[in-house]
Amino acid sequence: MPRMVGRAKRIPVPDELQSLALAPRHLSLLSYLLFDGPATVNDLAARLEVAPTTVSLMVGELSRKGVLERREDPDDRRRRIVSIVEEWGPEIAGWLARGADAWRQAVAPLTPAQRRLVVDTLESYEAAMAEAENGSENGSED
Repeated sequence: MPRMVGRAKRIPVPDELQSLALAPRHLSLLSYLLFDGPATVNDLAARLEVAPTTVSLMVGELSRKGVLERREDPDDRRRRIVSIVEEWGPEIAGWLARGADAWRQAVAPLTPAQRRLVVDTLESYEAAMAEAENGSENGSED
């Protein structure tokens, strides 16, 4: 697991995106928008497991840089939908798609049951890490 995380962190930001000063916190936000499509701030906050105000700040920052745009939801004019600006789509896709392509290659030979096992195992690992983190924040020592 540490090698996988280390490799992912070493994926360089493409030259075209260097001027945007993207931070690791932007990676997940951009990934959700790229792979799952436009979303509301509240939807993104739920997926990222952070407060909507945190996402709103990130969206505002990336909007000012011209990477993201907010537009009115045609079904509910009170809501705003966040999406990647079309001109940045190819660069962001090229940067983030490497990881998605590697996962597709890794799971392609697996049966659906084996894929489910991989996903369940990763989710279990993440839950255990969250539990350990919460325990240490509450003063518990294991």
